Amino acid sequence: MADSIGNSLDRALEGAFTRPAPKSAQAQMKYLVKQLKGTRAAAQALGISQRTVERYVKGQLKRPRQDLRGRMAGEVKKRWQPQIKAKARKKAASTGGIVVNTRARFGFTAAPGTTDDARIRDITQALPPEFADKLFTAREQGANEQQLQQIAADGLAQMYFRNNNTRASGLGVEFTDVEHIRIDL
Repeated sequence: MADSIGNSLDRALEGAFTRPAPKSAQAQMKYLVKQLKGTRAAAQALGISQRTVERYVKGQLKRPRQDLRGRMAGEVKKRWQPQIKAKARKKAASTGGIVVNTRARFGFTAAPGTTDDARIRDITQALPPEFADKLFTAREQGANEQQLQQIAADGLAQMYFRNNNTRASGLGVEFTDVEHIRIDL
């Protein structure tokens, strides 16, 4: 699978940021030390020594290894502008909804005994706030990718294939082989 729904949800929330997150290793480390209230907590969160954290804060170390650079960026993004992310999430879950753009394999099961072979489809579909809320809530509660895919499949089934439940009632949609997915708020 090339992309994940969880990562796409995170990127959608990051799009709401009003200021860019710190980029340099020193700025990222200073931010993490401040957020986690100490060098020991920052070191534990990143899986490195407290002394290494102190060296980054002082500017003695400037270029982290690739794996550490990724962990630092991930920890910063996780904590960056939480109120802005919460506001964007609330808006999507109450009034705005989300737009799902995907290229994936969709298969169908309809009335008993009838099926339609799965095929790759490009779909861009707005989903109502209830599905945005379900996706964000499931993501926060630690749902795995298959659970998130099922929620997205239910939303696409209702809005795209069943035209907001005005036709093809009982049509079940299977959402697999995701080549790409992008979620916008």
